[in-house]
Amino acid sequence: MERHLCETGAVPVAGRIAGVDEVGRGAWAGPVVVCAAVTDLSEPPELPGRGKKTVKLTDSKLLTAAHREAFAEVLPDWLIAHAIGAAGPEEIDEVGMTEALRRAAVRALEGLPQRPDMVILDGDKDFLKRRWPVRCEIKADQRSVTVAAASVLAKVHRDRLMAELGREHPAYGFGESAGYPSPVHQEALKAHGPTPRHRMSWSYLDDLPQWRHLKRHRDPLAGEGQLSLL
Repeated sequence: MERHLCETGAVPVAGRIAGVDEVGRGAWAGPVVVCAAVTDLSEPPELPGRGKKTVKLTDSKLLTAAHREAFAEVLPDWLIAHAIGAAGPEEIDEVGMTEALRRAAVRALEGLPQRPDMVILDGDKDFLKRRWPVRCEIKADQRSVTVAAASVLAKVHRDRLMAELGREHPAYGFGESAGYPSPVHQEALKAHGPTPRHRMSWSYLDDLPQWRHLKRHRDPLAGEGQLSLL
């Protein structure tokens, strides 16, 4: 049975429920990616584990890379529908992360063959701005298999994309770091500067004097900035 947030009674159970999750919000390079997933509330697939144990569908961060890849192969057959939306670095620089995330989520939801009756968002903020009835829940990707499915598919999709970008820019280790600030990534930035795949409005550039002049300054009313992680 779907471990579903609407069972709490806070929100009436809707006919077609989409779980939504994102990946890449805190990366320094690459897009933010959102998946919207819809199930029929049937039992989710499980993977064989050690001995007689099985691996259950959950938040992608709690699964190994191998298990995420394995789930990504079987989830499309279990789901009624799913769709991916994304916003790239230039769009993030232009409008800020909150708006870029909203746009990516709207693209995912509008990519579904039928409009959902309700959306479950992982987190405590409704960034969709009332376009759908929304239930926000912290750690929804651990409590709802619909959101967990979206979490896995978004993560696998973005990891594969960043691996491709890593072949274009091998010094930055995108295939391993997925654009997050790993030591290899940070050293490459110091030595070579940002690539066209980097988010140029973020304040990591403030900590790189030789590349600081490349920073893109955005109207503060267009969205929030990003704190330095160096």
